[in-house]
Amino acid sequence: MKIVTHSGSFHQDELFAVATLQLVYPDAEIIRTRDPEVIASGDIVVDIGGIYDPAQNKFDHHQEGGAGKRGNGIPYAAFGLVWKKFGRQICGGRAEAADLMDRKMIQAIDASDNGVLVYTPVNREIQPYLFDSFLNAITPTWREGKSIDDAFIQILAIVKLVLTKEIEKARYFFEETELVRKAYKESEDKRIIVLDHPYPWKSVLTKFPEPLYVIYQDQNTKEWVIMAMKKDPRAFIYRKLFPQSWAGKVGKPLAEVTGVPDAVFCHNKRFIAKAWSKESAIKMAKMALDN
Repeated sequence: MKIVTHSGSFHQDELFAVATLQLVYPDAEIIRTRDPEVIASGDIVVDIGGIYDPAQNKFDHHQEGGAGKRGNGIPYAAFGLVWKKFGRQICGGRAEAADLMDRKMIQAIDASDNGVLVYTPVNREIQPYLFDSFLNAITPTWREGKSIDDAFIQILAIVKLVLTKEIEKARYFFEETELVRKAYKESEDKRIIVLDHPYPWKSVLTKFPEPLYVIYQDQNTKEWVIMAMKKDPRAFIYRKLFPQSWAGKVGKPLAEVTGVPDAVFCHNKRFIAKAWSKESAIKMAKMALDN
């Protein structure tokens, strides 16, 4: 099996497209070229060749007229075209997980590769540091004299890791959001929602009017985290912040002002606090309700 893509400089679009194909054909050979004969001999041709024909495993979007658009107007690039054919298979047959991946990740990468803006910077002098920025940073410059093809293969391993983790999270997303809904329904005081694990709760709980704080255990530090609920999952505006007297305090000073011996920390912006036990985290959340 030969997967052929173009040589020369590369972008996240074809990197993620090739990484997707590696999940289906892990032993395939990756060939980077612009030689028409080599391209014609490829079992799968990605981001080059001027043809989109999924039946023949040809996934280019640079031809006149492109390779189509989604219903929301976002045009397909190589990543989206490959995902369109193989995404559901890679997600274990779960169409909802494949669709979530497309909405969360693939559409943004396709849009970028096609020169379509999906956000408007509020400060034109300061741009977001995106995944593409990371790729540009680790791509060899002309001063280094290193092989761009070798760099492609090295970076491909990183891209494959990112893709694999995103797929894993997408496959569990719907199961875990149901657990969040269950926790909300079973909570006696729906202003404070306690979760067994750090489930993906933001998109679920912001749809309900009552929640003000969410509590869960940090899987790494074992601290119990109390997060203030945002008014919108994509905004930095919160329904209720922690008391001003807690702001920026760590350890003993926070324990003294809260009366909670194992209080750990409160951010100076007052949207997150921590304690070493679930009971203490709940106590701090209840205190914050009354301030």
